[in-house]
Amino acid sequence: MNTVYACIDGLANTDAVIDWSAWAARRLAAPLEFLHVLERHPERAETRDLSGAIGLGAQESLLRELSDQDERRSKLAREAGRRLLAAARERAAAAGAVELDARLRHGEFVDTVLEMQPQARLFVLGEHHRADAPSRVHLDRHVEKVIRSVARPVLVATTEGFDAPRRAVFAFDGSPAARRSVEQAARDPLLHGLPLLVVRVGEDSTLARRQLEEARLALQGAGLVVETELAPGAPETVLPALVRAQAPALLVIGAYRHSRLRQLLLGSTTSTLLRVSDVPVLVLR
Repeated sequence: MNTVYACIDGLANTDAVIDWSAWAARRLAAPLEFLHVLERHPERAETRDLSGAIGLGAQESLLRELSDQDERRSKLAREAGRRLLAAARERAAAAGAVELDARLRHGEFVDTVLEMQPQARLFVLGEHHRADAPSRVHLDRHVEKVIRSVARPVLVATTEGFDAPRRAVFAFDGSPAARRSVEQAARDPLLHGLPLLVVRVGEDSTLARRQLEEARLALQGAGLVVETELAPGAPETVLPALVRAQAPALLVIGAYRHSRLRQLLLGSTTSTLLRVSDVPVLVLR
């Protein structure tokens, strides 16, 4: 349960995923394994007009041709995957990662991630935004499914570049689940050595200030350098701007295993922050 798994797909921010995973593996003193999954997408398969396939012989001929095309595509995908994994290992080694491995798998991405979970310390993956209107951007389905499914921390590379963070911003709402995340952050070597800003977004109150102070003391007791801030507004508006002002920084948020809380958070604040953040996001579990 100490491997950093970097899930790479060859798309735009693959280099960022490689760099973030190498950074995390060095900080955790953990082995790093690259994972590339070849998924079957029936909706992308080539379609053919079979209306002229009259007779059994013609139909068999077309089926053989389609089978040959599938085999050629599969062979090319495997070769591309092997090259992608080899390049990832080379890049990570140049970044200082030492224990390196790579794995090419066939199947569903989330199922494969869940299979790796018992050995995982951290999953690192990239986010690819999809828009159906200029103002409506959806969270990547792989990112959302992984965060909903796994019980391990997930580091999401939200941009195509890597800039090692000089501090971390921890989104804190004072709930029991958030206090458990404070305990986890206090133990996490990934955050040690980074100055930590604990931010509570919402109304100013005696309770809010007391809970922020309790979080500060717990984290400070674990050896972290901690500041706190109470900011008015909505988390999805305030936090991204605040983190940008701290750049280069890492945004730390929580997602929780209790189904009702998890649905609430992933349906609103957590998903929204992942969607709008232009800095990497560490989701604690």
